[in-house]
Amino acid sequence: MASRRKARILAVQALYAWEMSGQSLSELLSFEWLDEKKDTYEPEILAFSTLLIAGTIEQIREIDAIIQRHLEHWTFERLRKVDLAILRVGAYSLLFQSDIPAQINIDEAIEIAKEYGSEDSYRFINGVLDGIRRDKAGEKGNDDTTKK
Repeated sequence: MASRRKARILAVQALYAWEMSGQSLSELLSFEWLDEKKDTYEPEILAFSTLLIAGTIEQIREIDAIIQRHLEHWTFERLRKVDLAILRVGAYSLLFQSDIPAQINIDEAIEIAKEYGSEDSYRFINGVLDGIRRDKAGEKGNDDTTKK
């Protein structure tokens, strides 16, 4: 598994823990919550994960507002917490990491959703993130890609 994907998975796990337990940013970034020892992760993985976690939490209001705009026939409160964590990391990457192609960010979120989400999570996440990508790019499109 590529190191960037491992970092994204750590970020999703941290954001899930943040949502569920309200851990502080400093607690999350210490990586003491890992079942495995953090020493087993390469420094590049922890550094990229730290960037994703801190950046997402710092921009959480904007990220959540953008996600909400792309939830067709779905409320924010109904989102599964794992899906929400994946969406938050994906949205942060799309909005604030312009050096990474949008399709790579979306593909990574889809793969993480296939592994950690429910059976249909990846379709839902694809639709929401693609809508965010289109908005950022200024594209007009059919929003029917956002599914429950």
